[in-house]
This record gives sequence, C-alpha cells and structure tokens, in this order.
Amino acid sequence: MPEVRLVGPNGEQVGIVAIGEALKLAQDSDLDLVEVAPMARPPVCKLMDYGKFKYEAAQKARESRKNQVLTVIKEMKLRPKIDPHDYATKKGHVVRFLKQGDKVKITIMFRGREQSRPELGFRLLQRLGEDVQELGFVEAAPKQDGRNMIMVLAPHKNAADLKKADAAAKADDRRAEAPAVSAGAPRAQPAPQAQPAPQAQPAPQAQPAQPPAPQAQPAPQAQPVPAVTTQPALAPPAKAPVPSAQPAPAPPARAQPARPSPPARPSPPPRPAPQAVETA
Repeated sequence: MPEVRLVGPNGEQVGIVAIGEALKLAQDSDLDLVEVAPMARPPVCKLMDYGKFKYEAAQKARESRKNQVLTVIKEMKLRPKIDPHDYATKKGHVVRFLKQGDKVKITIMFRGREQSRPELGFRLLQRLGEDVQELGFVEAAPKQDGRNMIMVLAPHKNAADLKKADAAAKADDRRAEAPAVSAGAPRAQPAPQAQPAPQAQPAPQAQPAQPPAPQAQPAPQAQPVPAVTTQPALAPPAKAPVPSAQPAPAPPARAQPARPSPPARPSPPPRPAPQAVETA
C-alpha cells in the first residue's frame, strides 16, 4: 500500500503513514486530505479545509492587486524651434502627468536640415529636465533614434504620496473652518432684540378749502365741411395701331443675254428627172 508524509492541520508533523490511514484521519477530523508536494518521495499531504484555503488565497491575490501601482507612460512631442508659449504649454502637460504619478516620454522631431543640428534638441531636453526636476527625474538620457531624439522622465517615488497628503490637508482645513455643531445639542438661538418704542406722529395739518370748480366752457361750433368735388375719371389714351408686317419685295429678275440663232443650212440641189430610153 502506498504511503504519504502527513502534516497535521496546525502544521505539525504526523509522520509517514499509509494513505488509507491518512484518509481515515481526515474523515475523523472533518477535513480534507490535500497533496501539497506530489514530486517528493514519499508525497507530502496535509489535513486542511480546502474551501477555506482557496478563499484565503483569493483574498491575498486581491490585496496584492489593490496595492499594485499601474505605470502609464505618456508621450509629449516637441520641435527644436518651438515657440516659448508652446513650450510653456507642453511643460504644463508634463508637470500634470508627473503629478499624477505617470512617466513621460519626450520626443524631439527633426525635419529636413534640422537633422544636422541634433544639439538643438539635446539642449531643449536638458532645459525641460531642469524645469521639472522638483517633480521627476531623467530615467532615460536623451538618445538619437533616427529622425527623433527621445528622453524619459519618471516621477519621484513620493510624488503620489505628497499629492494625497496635500489633498488630505486641504480637506482638514476646510473642515476646521466650518463651525462645529454637535449632533445632540440644538444650536442656541440668538436673543430677540428689543423693538424701539413707536414715535409720536404729528397731527395732520388742516387742508385748505378746495377752489371752486371751473365753469363749463361752451362747446365749439361745428365747422362746415367743404364739399368734395369728384373729378371724372379720365379715359386712358388710345394705343396707336401696330403696323402689320409688310411682305418683303421680291428681288428684280436678272436679264438673260439673248443667244444668237444658228445659221440656216443650205438646201440640197434638186435631183434630175430620169429620161426615157427608147429601144429599137
């Protein structure tokens, strides 16, 4: 019968026992017999609650993922002849990325004749690294990669912690400024202010007698309405008759020259009459 090296539920060594006896011990203690080292000779088995073991392993994996920091690399592209205002804008984006705890990849793009002056891009990258040295450091030094020059900036390890600490400090300051009111005791109401005594009103002065009503003015006489003479409507002038279209005159016929008559043919001479011949 095969044997196994048995480990108890609390980690104690039971020793080498037959597999049937190990199964019996597991049933008696209401636990599972789990093989933890199959390649050992003899194999190592342990008495444990397998469901509880899987649950604790899942909890540990979840906690490790929660504490894991996901690193994100942002990219910012610049040109060697960048304008000062554009440089300030790009630097603001880099500062924001570093404050969020992300790495930033800075790329200098060279075009045309700019490829023969790589020192311009190198100076620009050094200037940017010095401007943001309080929030991050140069993780990868500038290097030429074809037409581009690349540098990588990484935030300080305590950048995220400093950000959380600043947010917590600001929240504490706002709570300290707000008036503290206990939930149990009601807020004391301010004492009502004394109302001033009403001042004596002066006696109303006598109003002068109203003047007599004005006399009614006579109504104006109606003016005669002038008679309106109507002018007879003028007939519209008669339109001149439109001349009818005249047929165009026919062109004159061209005179044809007279052809000369052919000359008369001469008549043939008359034939002589036949003579009678007498025979003897």
